[in-house]
Amino acid sequence: MPTVITQRELKDYLLAKKRHAAAEEKLAAKEAQFKAALEAGATIDEGLLTAYIKNRERRDVSWKTIVERELGEAYATRVLAATAPKQYSKLVVESV
Repeated sequence: MPTVITQRELKDYLLAKKRHAAAEEKLAAKEAQFKAALEAGATIDEGLLTAYIKNRERRDVSWKTIVERELGEAYATRVLAATAPKQYSKLVVESV
């Protein structure tokens, strides 16, 4: 690991990030195109690959709201205060 991160390395990183974003955008467009076609009744050409739409449901319950309603806001506040926060970090590279 170098002791100095060079401007070239940072530039390479930003270029790779831009290429990645462009690829993700292209992939999202292709996915939307295929999904719309399948929903409209398109069939899949014979071969090794197939495609289909998989549907699933998910329910997100607001546990804090339920605890406040059932056990009171003071209890919810104590539980939240006693819960250790998770730490997250993100690399930011930008022009100065």
